[in-house]
This record gives sequence, structure tokens and C-alpha cells, in this order.
Amino acid sequence: MRSLHGYTPHKQDHLRRLRRVEGQVRGLQRMIEEDKYCIDILTQVSAATSALRSFALVLLEEHLAHCVAEATQKGGPEAEAKVKEAADAIARLVRS
Repeated sequence: MRSLHGYTPHKQDHLRRLRRVEGQVRGLQRMIEEDKYCIDILTQVSAATSALRSFALVLLEEHLAHCVAEATQKGGPEAEAKVKEAADAIARLVRS
């Protein structure tokens, strides 16, 4: 039986990564509270943004390998919809 979502087999790894990003964001809040230097804060914003982007790319790859691949094997309107959905998600990631 296939998993419900492409990320399901790696769920705990993903949750760990997201908790790390959450910690980075809390660190940013502390930096503001402690009146840290602007450039130091921006450096940490860049790190958190990079971590989220990296997570998004892994999730996208899993989506393509699982959900989109499964739909294209079946063909029809569902396949077209999944490909369009993935293309739209990629476009959003590229714009961000």
C-alpha cells in the first residue's frame, strides 16, 4: 500500500527540520527583544529563509515523485490538474 502523501515516509525528518526553523524564528524574536545589530538579524533572517526554501524543495520533490507521478500514470484530467498544481507551486517558490 502506498503512503497517503509523498512526505509521509519522511514525516519525522520534516517535523525536525520545521522545529529547527521555528527555533530560528524564535531566535530572531529574541534578537529584536535584545536590540541586536540589524545586520546580525538580517543574517539570521537569511538563514531561516534558506532553511524554509530548502524544506520546500524537498517537499516539492516528494510531491512530484509521489502524487504527480501517480496521477500521470493514471492519466486523464486528474493528471493534468496535478501537473498544473505542481507548476503553480513551483512558480510561487520561484517568486518568493
